[in-house]
Amino acid sequence: MQKSIPSGPTLFDAFLNSYNTFKHQPAFIYRADGQEFTADYEKLFEDVLLLAKAFRDHGIEKGTKVFLLSDNRYAWIVTDLALMSLGAVSIPRGSETPAQEFAYILDHSESTFLIVENAHLLDVHWPLISERTLDAVFLITSEQQLNGRPVLPYNDLLADRVITQEDLDAFLNQGQALSSEDVMTIIYTSGTTGLPKGVMLTHANIMHNVANLPKLIRLSPNDRLLSILPSWHIFERTVEYMALANGCCQVYSSLRTFAADLEKYQPTMVATVPRLWESLYSRINAALKKESPRKKKIFAILVSLSAAYRRHLRLVRGHLPQFAPQPFLFHWARKLRSCLAVTALWPLSRLADRKLKLVRQKFGGRLRLAVSGGGSLPPYLDQWIDAIGIRIVNAYGMTECSPGIAGRGLDCPVFGTIGPPFPYTEVRIAGEDSAEVPAGHEGEIQVRGPQVFKGYFNNEQANQEAFTPDGFFKTGDLGRKTLSGELVITGRAKDIIVLASGENIDPTNIESTITRFPFVQDAVLVGQDKKGLGALIVPDLTQMSELLAEMDAAPSQDPGDLLENGQLLEKARHKINTLLNERTGFKPYEKLQSIYFLKNEFTLGEELTNTLKKKRHVIERKYQQIINSILK
Repeated sequence: MQKSIPSGPTLFDAFLNSYNTFKHQPAFIYRADGQEFTADYEKLFEDVLLLAKAFRDHGIEKGTKVFLLSDNRYAWIVTDLALMSLGAVSIPRGSETPAQEFAYILDHSESTFLIVENAHLLDVHWPLISERTLDAVFLITSEQQLNGRPVLPYNDLLADRVITQEDLDAFLNQGQALSSEDVMTIIYTSGTTGLPKGVMLTHANIMHNVANLPKLIRLSPNDRLLSILPSWHIFERTVEYMALANGCCQVYSSLRTFAADLEKYQPTMVATVPRLWESLYSRINAALKKESPRKKKIFAILVSLSAAYRRHLRLVRGHLPQFAPQPFLFHWARKLRSCLAVTALWPLSRLADRKLKLVRQKFGGRLRLAVSGGGSLPPYLDQWIDAIGIRIVNAYGMTECSPGIAGRGLDCPVFGTIGPPFPYTEVRIAGEDSAEVPAGHEGEIQVRGPQVFKGYFNNEQANQEAFTPDGFFKTGDLGRKTLSGELVITGRAKDIIVLASGENIDPTNIESTITRFPFVQDAVLVGQDKKGLGALIVPDLTQMSELLAEMDAAPSQDPGDLLENGQLLEKARHKINTLLNERTGFKPYEKLQSIYFLKNEFTLGEELTNTLKKKRHVIERKYQQIINSILK
């Protein structure tokens, strides 16, 4: 196993290069059966080779489509790399996938093999699995009873760990036969029709980010990453590939152990979504409420001082977003005021930094940056994290772009933005007819570059709608550029909602379910970058009698006077959530956290188009304060 393979254009080449270069360095730290294990790059290489050999012996080859149903674990990355090395196309999904969606993706993707994480998931989906003709079903863990079901447990596949020269040659040959244009994976993401769409990503798509993004965060073999996001999401997946390609050590954590793991493993980097930062923000504020009022006030003052100092310093240096030229005298007057503020605040900011170091210690004390993706980081949170002294790389991407589009890397000092487009990536802000608008003006974000996907699998209509005639991908997001070229996300032109946890939700089915109730005239699902979903409901006041009958309200009372009644709102929300369950095809996070009854109907030309379609971004802007109040 000493054959040296240079890096190349496929992920297989990058993987082999890491094996040759970092053989005895730790690649993964993970838990299994209550114990902690460490796998170095040589162990990872051997595990991938052995599993690839077992898959090949059972008929998986280049082009074979394999459905992988599993959550984060060391075996996930081994499985992913084994399939990749064979040229098979992985179709990954997590354990929360509802049965109806599982069946749809399994059929639509034309998967002929299935890999399931454990016996529990196998039991949940066995009625659907048994109805289909699959070449084989593999089981990652088999500690539970299988009840005689015809599956192939990994323990049996990997019982013989002898690796011959023939095995090694076969592994290298099959990997070297891969092309950068081969489809490596199909990731299903929510579509505007309510059905998931299969995003086809090639080696070239993924390797563009793997090769270019590490430079923007100065990733090195000395870095240790704490992994908490779902591995099958392209954001987490690409971060793991980047870490592997650069000889880093990755620690698999969980929501339950994340806080403790930060202190124990002392990572230098974490990849997160806004939800985790919101959770941290809430935990710290909740802890402060238990302290004395004096301590709470002191902490708030320290954060405010740090934020003010950083804001004024950035203004002096020209590191705040600028969308239009400023009058000469106004510009220099602002700079002068900020220079004076920086001078006055400097000693106080040093004191604040020393005190806030206690907060940073909660991250292990070695954290040099955190990447936030999966949804735009709210400005208040961006400023708070910055104030306590953590360098945030606020990034923007989509599954269709593997996922990186733009990011505020270490070479971008302009705060309050997503940063410039990534290398070799064209981003334009398009108005009508996809014509680019000037800096500072809002329009749809459109992308063209090596990371943009090959197309949606078996969905020609969606492919035609996704691209402009000159080859730009229409993201459906709204944004604008600063005068210096950084990107700022301002809203969404398309329907998909991204929660703070990174989950993508198509509102179509949920809204249609809500409007099944007689008391609902119209509804708009909201929750972009929030912890959960809410609904703005236009009520049918003439049909409110059923809800009112379940309350203590007098029958003669005007229903319009009760629209803000907490009991009425909770009763309506409960009724709606009874239909938003797993049995009817909805995920747990698709229940409503809150609802709000609007007093006015949607009107043509304002909230509605001429064809009565809802202008979602207009509605969100109009009712932004209400949305923020119901989804705190």
